[in-house]
Amino acid sequence: VDCTANPDTCRGFGASAYPLLKVFRNGVDAGSYDGPRTTEGMVHYMKKRAGPDSVLLRTEEDLQAFVNNYDPSIVGFFPPDSAGLPEFLKAAALLREQFRFAHSVDPDLGRPYSLQQHGVLLFRPPRLSSRFEEDSVLFKDQVTVAALRRFIRDNLYGLCPHLTLENKDRLRVRDLLTVYYNLDYRLNPTGSKYWRNRVMKVVSRYSSRGLSFAVANKHDFLSELEEDFGLGMSESAELPLVTIQTRLGHKFTMREEFTRDGSSLERFLDDYFSGLLKRFIKSQSVPENNNSPVKVVVAESFEDVVNQPDKDVLVQFFSPRCPHCKKLSPVYTELAQQLYLDPNLIIAEMDATANDVPLGYDVQGFPTIYFAPAGKKDQPIRYEGTRELKDLVRFLKRESRRALVLNGVREEL
Repeated sequence: VDCTANPDTCRGFGASAYPLLKVFRNGVDAGSYDGPRTTEGMVHYMKKRAGPDSVLLRTEEDLQAFVNNYDPSIVGFFPPDSAGLPEFLKAAALLREQFRFAHSVDPDLGRPYSLQQHGVLLFRPPRLSSRFEEDSVLFKDQVTVAALRRFIRDNLYGLCPHLTLENKDRLRVRDLLTVYYNLDYRLNPTGSKYWRNRVMKVVSRYSSRGLSFAVANKHDFLSELEEDFGLGMSESAELPLVTIQTRLGHKFTMREEFTRDGSSLERFLDDYFSGLLKRFIKSQSVPENNNSPVKVVVAESFEDVVNQPDKDVLVQFFSPRCPHCKKLSPVYTELAQQLYLDPNLIIAEMDATANDVPLGYDVQGFPTIYFAPAGKKDQPIRYEGTRELKDLVRFLKRESRRALVLNGVREEL
């Protein structure tokens, strides 16, 4: 729908930003599409929306056909009059967009998996089958929506899942070690399993130490490996690359070549848990001369410039390709010139595309401006006003606990 030509229609569905994707189920608005903006991601998402919330399985052939899938499967086995079946179906209706559900009312289908009358099993995809973990996991609690949700969350991925562009946000909520190589379960299943088994043999000994593990296709994350970790295809092109990224944004790379016996990965993990690894920080070079009114900050100098405990600092995060940043530049420079003689204030800028943005600064678009007050560097304040000189000055007057020196004259608080 072209919202410039059909504004009333778009307003009726809450379209305020574009593009907006909506899902309709049987002619009824079923909510906004919030899945990945890729062809594969959209197809994957819509397949999960099609059909019943939970597929009824009548035979062993039905069961095997359902669980023999690229994605995990959650299957409930219940007698027809079981109190757990309605609760299972309720969970399937709520979670169907994320997971695949099926159920059976034939107790015989569950007996090969040590089920007597009823129960729920999570089946991992056959492509991820490994001798280092079971292919299925039994849900042992009373069937409730909340309990099933926790069970799926804790067991869905197993010891070493396949990290993709679609599931990366869910997997990266924890401290995560990722091994990247030419992984492709469709075109190269043997090679994909070979390296994953080498990884699992090592990481299975570290599974209880608070670090999660994954394998990924190196080509899918090539730009990320190059830009965020300083790794490229030229480095050990045939061998896996290894990174660790924590929830706090700390990054580590394994510089030793990956050995087939896993010894290099084991040494890397031992050094990580011993605190011996040096963090990788993406940073431009620290400028030799930095005497202009707007101070240039890079990742390696952020602590020395912005986090000076006795200085108020206004820092702009920008992109060289951003037209809004270019428009702001003369205003920001004039602001810095007017406040250049203030001994307690620094006006700074950082190219957020070439440097890691520190924790605590949420930079999703450009330009983004933060004020880091003296004595409260762990509580930066985001600037939300217009990009006019007078409004920037007003913001600094309001947030600073000390009088500004504007054009050489100290202002009143």
